[in-house]
Amino acid sequence: MKRCLIVDDSDVVRKVASVILSAIGYEILEASSGRDGLELAKLTTPDAILLDWQVPDIGAHDFITKLRAHTTGPRPYLVYLTTEYDHYDIRRALAAGADASLMKPFDRASLEDKFRISRIAA
Repeated sequence: MKRCLIVDDSDVVRKVASVILSAIGYEILEASSGRDGLELAKLTTPDAILLDWQVPDIGAHDFITKLRAHTTGPRPYLVYLTTEYDHYDIRRALAAGADASLMKPFDRASLEDKFRISRIAA
């Protein structure tokens, strides 16, 4: 079973994403802060990460940079969640190492599509 780490300070977003991704075959791990998410990613080596753009304590771009610098072996597929369609911010996340971006609020179809078209589709 593939594993997805959801890093978001919103319990509601984590719950909704967890239900959707579990239904398409992912084991779910959750973190409510960037530091906790990075630590969990280092310990568990998830196949995918769903990352909020305003993750507490270290920030999403720092999270991505630190994750990519640390990753040895298979690189987790990372979807950057944002609430604003800011081309600069999204490009910056992609340049730091995000694989895709998704607008919040997302629906079941858009989240499933991001994971089904990825290289790690369950």
